[in-house]
Amino acid sequence: MYNIICKKCSSDRKTCSRCDENVEFVPRQLGLTETRVYISSLWAHTLYTFEIQAVNGVSNKSPYPPQHVSVSITTNQAAPSMVPIMHQVSATMKAITLSWPQPEQPNGIILDYELRYYEKDHNEFNSSMVKSQTNTARIDGLRPGTVYVVQVRARTVAGFGKYSGKMCFQTLTDDDYKSEIREQLPLIAGSAAAGVVFIVSLVAISIVCSRKKVYTKEAVYSDKLQHYSTGRGSPGMKIYIDPFTYEDPNEAVREFAKEIDVSCVKIEEVIGAGEFGEVYKGRLKLPGKREIYVAIKTLKAGYSEKQRRDFLSEASIMGQFDHPNIIRLEGVVTKSRPVMIITEFMENGALDSFLRQNDGQFTVIQLVGMMRGIAAGMKYLSEMNYVHRDLAARNILVNSNLVCKVSDFGLSRYLQDDTSDPTYTSSLGGKIPVRWTAPEAIAYRKFTSASDVWSYGIVMWEVMSFGERPYWDMSNQDVINAIEQDYRLPPPMDCPATLHQLMLDCWQKDRNARPRFTDIVNTLDKMIRNPISLKAVATITAVPSQPLLDRSIPDFTTFTSVEEWLGAIKMNQYRDNLLGAGFTSLQLVAQMTSEDLLRIGVTLAGHQKKILSSIQSMRVQMSQSPTSMA
Repeated sequence: MYNIICKKCSSDRKTCSRCDENVEFVPRQLGLTETRVYISSLWAHTLYTFEIQAVNGVSNKSPYPPQHVSVSITTNQAAPSMVPIMHQVSATMKAITLSWPQPEQPNGIILDYELRYYEKDHNEFNSSMVKSQTNTARIDGLRPGTVYVVQVRARTVAGFGKYSGKMCFQTLTDDDYKSEIREQLPLIAGSAAAGVVFIVSLVAISIVCSRKKVYTKEAVYSDKLQHYSTGRGSPGMKIYIDPFTYEDPNEAVREFAKEIDVSCVKIEEVIGAGEFGEVYKGRLKLPGKREIYVAIKTLKAGYSEKQRRDFLSEASIMGQFDHPNIIRLEGVVTKSRPVMIITEFMENGALDSFLRQNDGQFTVIQLVGMMRGIAAGMKYLSEMNYVHRDLAARNILVNSNLVCKVSDFGLSRYLQDDTSDPTYTSSLGGKIPVRWTAPEAIAYRKFTSASDVWSYGIVMWEVMSFGERPYWDMSNQDVINAIEQDYRLPPPMDCPATLHQLMLDCWQKDRNARPRFTDIVNTLDKMIRNPISLKAVATITAVPSQPLLDRSIPDFTTFTSVEEWLGAIKMNQYRDNLLGAGFTSLQLVAQMTSEDLLRIGVTLAGHQKKILSSIQSMRVQMSQSPTSMA
């Protein structure tokens, strides 16, 4: 018989997890006797690996996993859903103008629309086609007084969606057209008279207001010049200007962001979803410059003017920054649809997921180098007097050279993590990512460079723990209470004492006692130049007043199965490896060696180290309480 094991993988194939339960297999997933299976209900633009196992009646007696072959596929982006309805905008004797809303599920950027139409009395096989780049179209060359059946469908890079339902529209007859002209004559005459009155009034108003306007504009630009030339930054450094201080937000976009012609942009694939729409990987080819990869953030259809203003304000913010550790803004597309913000492309994506995928694969010096890059970017922002959001609401991305860059490109995954927790919304209003936020910012919404330093200390802890979630599975309210009782996160496994001390300095309750980003950068520079200072590993000291247990060493007496133990040390991906190799109880697991791990497929050095460290602790607890885990 054959079994199908379905795994959903990251784009680099380094981490995979079991498929969702809603994936369907026809005729079935396990115990297949035929060499064919139909799989449906997969996610769009996702990498899947399918293991086809060959098994027989005694396969479960073998200590080794079943023999199998793997095949990897990437599903395409899903086609758009059906356009729900069409409306007639106008009609003449030989043409009809129609409009329609975007599909409820566009599943990507709509490239164009295709309309199919034919006379109602004729067969649909005699239909004609017309294409439109927007959600309106004019169909010409029609016969007067004739009913036409029209359908429309949308196209993305994944292809066409389904046609909409059939709708009927009629061109005007000769009598209809003449009647319509007669009805509109009084309206045309009245509009002309009103236009003359309006123009005269406008000229009078402009004469009265011209002097006042000139004075006001000079005052506005003098105020902006004052923003640029003053502040506590380095000599000659520009000071950040909040784009929301502009009366016309479009003026801020024009001042700080370059307009890019949409013909220079080529969209390739979806890489995520942002606060306002989907984010794509693509290429940018500006005249006279080499083609580069870029990230393209789009504004989804149906947006309000406020959403457009908020979306473009991100470009107005990013366009003011120029630093190797800040995401670079390439420009914006505002003169066509969809509206886009285009930035440099970071090949390795978000720092937290990148670290989890490469657990244990970097040296301490490499990790310190990542921290130094983040701190340098934050130092630059603090010198520009930019504290619009604390570090917790910024994304940190990594390129192929392990350079970390800070981006204030909308709310990050930190906020998405805590949406179900009531303490997500502060008592003073507004949503706060509690785990990364300084106490004074939670209690009083006091965001400063010092609160950024607190958040940076949490990010340091994430880096050293290879993407572990700060405070583990504690609720936000538990985190707030623990911090109030002076609890601080313990050092991650193998964390140098000097680094953990720097974290503790960032978490001082008195914000004035925390180091500045200049101090942090200097401290990290000294560590990099003197690697010996990173040799001493921090130890976990038990303080009775601490309200929390250290979660890095689980209590093995509470586990009843191998699955529970793997879940506690976050190594669930090796469940099948262990069970398939016969390690079905904790007693057997406690006897495992590094050779056993290699044999069953645990090849990553960091994962081996974490599992073996946990097994060693398990042996110690077993020896102290030999009957508790029987």
